[in-house]
Amino acid sequence: MTDITDTTKANAGCVYSYLLDGQGGGRELTWQELTVWNAAQGTVWMHLDRMNPASQEWIRNDSGLDPLVAEALLAEETRPRAFPFRDGVVVILRGVNLNKGFDPEDMVSVRVWIDPHRVITLRHRRLLAAHDIRESLVSRTGPEDSGSFLVMLAEQLVERMAPVINDLEELTDDYEDQMVEEANPDLRSQLAQLRRQVIGFRRHLAPQRDVLAWLHARPGDWGGAGHEASVREAANHLIRFVEELDAIRERAGVMQEELAGKLAQRTTNIMYLLTILSGVFLPLMFLTGLLGVNVGGIPGSQHPWGFAIVCGILAVIVLAQVVVFRRLKWI
Repeated sequence: MTDITDTTKANAGCVYSYLLDGQGGGRELTWQELTVWNAAQGTVWMHLDRMNPASQEWIRNDSGLDPLVAEALLAEETRPRAFPFRDGVVVILRGVNLNKGFDPEDMVSVRVWIDPHRVITLRHRRLLAAHDIRESLVSRTGPEDSGSFLVMLAEQLVERMAPVINDLEELTDDYEDQMVEEANPDLRSQLAQLRRQVIGFRRHLAPQRDVLAWLHARPGDWGGAGHEASVREAANHLIRFVEELDAIRERAGVMQEELAGKLAQRTTNIMYLLTILSGVFLPLMFLTGLLGVNVGGIPGSQHPWGFAIVCGILAVIVLAQVVVFRRLKWI
């Protein structure tokens, strides 16, 4: 099948579709072939563009799905969840957004309907996990049935999260090294950005962890019998990611507090130094101001060494102040 932009109105919502052969491979189907498909031919996978009006109309009117399921698949805002319905199950998952021009924490939603003979996936933005499954079908290492399809989709979503989480950990390590070297004020905004990223990821990964736990606990509801170990492994990886995100968030919070303390201490030290300098120069300013009064009778005004004597007196006063301040442990 050609790309969406080249399709006719009748199949404009279908990104691609495959008929699974039960041995890890599949044959790509045209929209015309999909319209005459029946369960006796084997399990079919349809990957649709959720925002395309043709897809929305087909899901609501021609797919045979219950209206409750159709609305769940087409809802504008949703979170990771799963629930069984009659002979199938609705699963909503999210993956990191690796599309150009987007932030990874702006995660891509994939909505899935699975029954014994049909898999329908819907997405808005390009989903690399679906592309991986398509490539696996071409190389005959893909899913054999609807249950194994969901397992592979969950595994691919989790696998693509690992590099992003690792990058966040490395970034946190770099910030900690910068904290040791110097309390840079610019680091404050960088730490705030890091915490926003972590919170964005965790907001979706925590419920997705619960979805995988549900799938592991109820394999019979989605045809996943025999895949419990794979789902459990994906769930364990996701649990570890959530724990790592929690650790990164706590480390960033500690660094923010430490940075605020260091910057406050730096400000205090500067103000303290200015106070000491003010204390040193205050008597000098008093004497120089007194001697600068433009009236007669200023002592030493006619003496050739008058200016040098005044400078010497001021130097002695400064030295005396330094000695007193040191004894008082002010400097």
